[in-house]
Amino acid sequence: MAIEIRPLRPTDDRSAFSCGEPALDRFFEHYAGQNQFKLKLAVTYVALAGERIMGFATVAVGSLERREVPDARLRRRLPSYPLPVLRLARLGVDQGAQGAGIGRMLLRHVFLLALAQRDTAGCLGVVTDAKPDAVAFYEKLGFVPLEGLREGRLHGDPTPMFLDIHALAAALDG
Repeated sequence: MAIEIRPLRPTDDRSAFSCGEPALDRFFEHYAGQNQFKLKLAVTYVALAGERIMGFATVAVGSLERREVPDARLRRRLPSYPLPVLRLARLGVDQGAQGAGIGRMLLRHVFLLALAQRDTAGCLGVVTDAKPDAVAFYEKLGFVPLEGLREGRLHGDPTPMFLDIHALAAALDG
């Protein structure tokens, strides 16, 4: 099965997509296009097999404060102003395609976007808010929790996680 990953288009039919998470499905069908085409806040990339959307990843620029960077050694070398990151805002894979590597393909694409951002505008790494059942998945990829951003969160809330640009580049090479 050949998979193409490209930016969402206004003509893409999102209505049949279902990842099994109602909030993600609702975001993808009703808000991804608005955020991309009208508000220009984020870009959603879709993984397609023919015309069928198998998965999506939404990214936006973001920032971290130096004190939020989990690696103390790196933190000491960084300036005191907000540091650029690429935020993986949403990631979903259609139920019919789960387990086929679509999520990993989309993450690889996000990592390549982060490297391009590093080279064109600056990027310290990727930040995501992992659902409780996805934390182990992200940890296997090298993401680490951003403990300072968890204050005031309730059990079951997403865990903010970070993957620095050097680990990201190494993951792509490996």
